Amino acid sequence: MLSNKEFGQKLEGRTKAFAVQIIRLASRLPHGREIDAIVRQIVRSGTSVGANYREANRAVSRADFRHKISICEKEASETQYWLEVIIEAEWMPADQVKTELNECSQLLALFTSIRKNSK
Repeated sequence: MLSNKEFGQKLEGRTKAFAVQIIRLASRLPHGREIDAIVRQIVRSGTSVGANYREANRAVSRADFRHKISICEKEASETQYWLEVIIEAEWMPADQVKTELNECSQLLALFTSIRKNSK
């Protein structure tokens, strides 16, 4: 079993890897006015998950930690939404997005659990 510090370090690495996955996925999308708008949104939200988690690990209080974790949860949910839009708009086949979508769903579940258990 991991200590809280080890878990935090592992999750920081995982969220950074997720940010890189999202950036790479975004670079494979076709270009166009509508798609470029979505690319900006998904890159912003997908990279924000890890940045906010890093901030949460350096929170100054329990309330600050909970607040930053709730932001991680919201950003992961938004990223999941954009991934679903990419699939439904047929800008990329579902099988080419499934790894990112699966990881995003797992991160969302983790942050939801962390938020609920940090009260």
